[in-house]
Amino acid sequence: MNNIAILLTCHNRKDKTIACLKSLYEARRSFKGFLEFNIYLTDDGSTDGTSETIRKYYPKVNILKGTGTLFWAGGMRNSWNEALKYEYDGFLLLNDDTFLLNNLFEDLVRTEEYSLKKYNKKGIYIGSTKDKSTGKLTYGGAILTNKLLLKYEKLLPKNKPQPCDLGNGNIMYVPTEVVNKIGILHNKYQHGVADYDYTLTAKKKNIPVLITPNFCGFCDNDNRNKYEIFNHLTFSKRVDFLYSPTGLSFKDNLLFMKRNFYYRLPFVFITGWLKVIFPKLYALR
Repeated sequence: MNNIAILLTCHNRKDKTIACLKSLYEARRSFKGFLEFNIYLTDDGSTDGTSETIRKYYPKVNILKGTGTLFWAGGMRNSWNEALKYEYDGFLLLNDDTFLLNNLFEDLVRTEEYSLKKYNKKGIYIGSTKDKSTGKLTYGGAILTNKLLLKYEKLLPKNKPQPCDLGNGNIMYVPTEVVNKIGILHNKYQHGVADYDYTLTAKKKNIPVLITPNFCGFCDNDNRNKYEIFNHLTFSKRVDFLYSPTGLSFKDNLLFMKRNFYYRLPFVFITGWLKVIFPKLYALR
């Protein structure tokens, strides 16, 4: 893990993107081992001066232009495909609203050492994040507890790597050996659940998926307020919200079920439309 590519995508949140990059460089300065990296960032149609500010403060960042319609999964694939043109030991996926802690790279190295010792192979390593104000877990890894109902339990870091089934892409390291086996994020996803799909694909190929020993960053849960106004929208707006990649991301969720839990596909389709038709019942969930 000496030479890696850092992958990001962004859209109109300049301050958070700059803060993420600043924390990334600080984490590298704090790391006692040898590490080189190149950053590939897809600016998906920002109009707030994100690219210009990055060029000013971080001129070595490779800025790629998006169409404004790539969203998270498309933007990350765009960055990843560019990085694949060059040779790296691995690829670190980061959300641009994540503020990294200085122990990031040490934890990734510890997790890789654990994976090689326990499984005799490299795997995917997930860094957990917490809310800055409450300290509560926001993103990271989870264990499936009921596949039929798609129930899962989020894992808290416990000072040692832990295996998981589902992993968020807020902080996700993927060695080149893993990419050679399963490729990158599936090309049909627009926004959400592409990261969960990726870790499930790895598990199917007997590739370890592990969370790091400690929290590796701060990242607020940006989905908490998404549903609060849903029942106040008009019917047509609810339909738009159902299909919006940054709303309920209906197409992505149906694809996720088709690829991983096909028996739940009819249920998810029906409940998706029930949410639109009976929004007040959905708001009480």
